[in-house]
Amino acid sequence: MIDKPLFTATVILLTLGLVMSYSLSSYAVVKFNYNDFHFFIRQFVAVVIGISLMVWLSRLDPDQWFKPIGFFLFTTFLFILLMMPLLPESLVHNVGGAKRWINLGITSITPVEFYKVGFVMFISWSLVRTRFAQGRMLLKAEIKIFIPYVIVLFISTILIAVFQKDLGQTVVLSITLIILFILVGSSLKFFSILVTIAFSGLIILIISAPHRMKRIQDWFISIDTPANRLETYQISNSLDAIHHGGFWGEGLGNGQYKLGFLSEVNTDFVLAGIAEELGLFSLIAITLLMFYIIYRIFKISAKIDNPTYYLFCVGTALLITFSFLINSFGIAGITPIKGIAVPFISYGGSQVIASSLSIGIVLMISKKINYK
Repeated sequence: MIDKPLFTATVILLTLGLVMSYSLSSYAVVKFNYNDFHFFIRQFVAVVIGISLMVWLSRLDPDQWFKPIGFFLFTTFLFILLMMPLLPESLVHNVGGAKRWINLGITSITPVEFYKVGFVMFISWSLVRTRFAQGRMLLKAEIKIFIPYVIVLFISTILIAVFQKDLGQTVVLSITLIILFILVGSSLKFFSILVTIAFSGLIILIISAPHRMKRIQDWFISIDTPANRLETYQISNSLDAIHHGGFWGEGLGNGQYKLGFLSEVNTDFVLAGIAEELGLFSLIAITLLMFYIIYRIFKISAKIDNPTYYLFCVGTALLITFSFLINSFGIAGITPIKGIAVPFISYGGSQVIASSLSIGIVLMISKKINYK
């Protein structure tokens, strides 16, 4: 039997995201002269596909389907990421020099969302084969075992952080991989070396990109004094939207900061938009529900005997955790803003379908547990 509480909690967040995609998109609808239900219909289709995927995947046997699905996602979307810098702008949307979206005519997809799922599936399968069989190892042998994974992460960093200018996704993947290394028994020495390299790489990626340096500077200004927040438009309006909503909110559809004051209010700043319309209470409820989903996934991982499935469940929980924290900390001004979606809630078909796909695979794995 699948983990029904996990499925139910996910559907609740997907439904909330669908409702808010209609409410928070009113300004964009008027600005671009779209149909009133333009964003709602697109999100509705994505939610239907996502829920259908969860149901379909939950019925499959993980022993038969986990490896093929993982290899398909990893190889297919790695190849797509490799090809995207070479594709013409008619096929790949170029926004600010970043090619993140592939144009499919009536819609577009964000390959990195699916690549993250395939990445965790492949790493989980491969680490069990290469590391668990070795037992205790010397540092030199350990580096030899782990270096291929570091190379894969390096290639992913170049494709995502450099060509797509998406540092947030790279940070999420890097932290997730490092924690998976710890779980399969990497030594403290190797862990220290890896963290040092990762931190150094992060600093280089930040200082080598003017737009990232500007974002860091804006963040420091925003935490200086309230007067200086006038210089940081997005952070200021995000905090004001949260404050304006109070505890119970202004009411669904009555938000003011979605009317051009917050860009991407139905995607990157969706939590601020929800806070204004549904109040701080809604943010507390969303946080509790999100961490309930993460708790259910960790509970499944703790009870599963297969080490590959264990690593994948942990990796999936970490992807959701870090994505949610990076976004929520950003809109609250605690950390610099990153263009990373809130799982299940932010507007975007790729994010919704990929997140549902990962939950569907966890549900597929949950059938291997004998709940008492």
